[in-house]
Amino acid sequence: MTTPRTEHLVLPGVLTAGQAAATVRGILAVQREDGAIPWFRGHHLDPWDHTEAAMALDAAGEHEAAERAYLWLARHQNEDGSWYAAYADGTHDDVTDPARESNFVAYIAVGVWHHYLSTGDDTFLDRMWPCVYSAVEWVLGLQQPGGQIGWRREDDGTPTADALLTGSSSIHHALRCALAIADQREEPQPDWELAVGGLRHAIRRHPERFLDKDRYSMDWYYPVLGGALTGEEGRARIAESWDRFVVPGFGVRCVVPNPWVTGGESSELALALWAVGESDRALTILQSIQHLRDPESGLYWTGYVFEDDAIWPRELTTWTAGSLLLAVAALGGHEATCAVFGGEHLPTGLDTDCCA
Repeated sequence: MTTPRTEHLVLPGVLTAGQAAATVRGILAVQREDGAIPWFRGHHLDPWDHTEAAMALDAAGEHEAAERAYLWLARHQNEDGSWYAAYADGTHDDVTDPARESNFVAYIAVGVWHHYLSTGDDTFLDRMWPCVYSAVEWVLGLQQPGGQIGWRREDDGTPTADALLTGSSSIHHALRCALAIADQREEPQPDWELAVGGLRHAIRRHPERFLDKDRYSMDWYYPVLGGALTGEEGRARIAESWDRFVVPGFGVRCVVPNPWVTGGESSELALALWAVGESDRALTILQSIQHLRDPESGLYWTGYVFEDDAIWPRELTTWTAGSLLLAVAALGGHEATCAVFGGEHLPTGLDTDCCA
């Protein structure tokens, strides 16, 4: 096992160099030989969280391990361009949820672009382009007339027209990364540009086009994290629900009014704060969740019930550690992570009233 690069993963009150290296090693210890990264050994893999963990490995300089994770996705992509929602411990032929979720499928574009920016590996980009292309085409098959993206297809292929704001915001990010890949390869995709423009318009102007999940913190910050709301508009979005979701000293609630804070949501909020220029508050959030760190493994517990002083569930998840490492990498100036989550060189699409 290599020694992770940790110079940009050191953050006061969050990670020392030794702690950062231990967290990276914790993710590597869960990764299977074939490249799959389940939540933890004995649990399932889903394509979104698998990709998040792979991105964290790239941020730590573990490029070979990250590439193996992406090649796992390439090998096991369905013929229609999708992946299933869950696989038992990353075993591709043991599918535990045969539905296919649009934001899970789209997220590979974010990971592939992040890996390319981390390595400059044109051969990798060429190899993964067909995989990204077919995934995006599958996702856009679920786009509705109003611009929003239906959130899944059932096992029998039946599409779900209902859209989730969190999922569509993540897809907005993924489509922009897919367009950046297409531009790098000099293969313009004007239909994708129109699609991301319509999606961005729906996220910014038409909340009624999405299922009401206002109780969930992800619906609060994901339009910012996914790049649909930026600058002052993004800061205003964060400000309007700060007191509903942020529990000082503990982190960010997953859902109100439950007294449960989670490491993943807290780290993602920190990334969103960084993206709109609120680095000081991002640091405070990351410092507040260090009570979730397991010093033995370097990984992080999924959540904590603060009214009962109880860790729940009792699981140390690779994606929680991955999201924290990515937030730290952005604050630490890791170039590829900053570009992907800061929107550098990513197209915004055509935010028109074509879908009004």
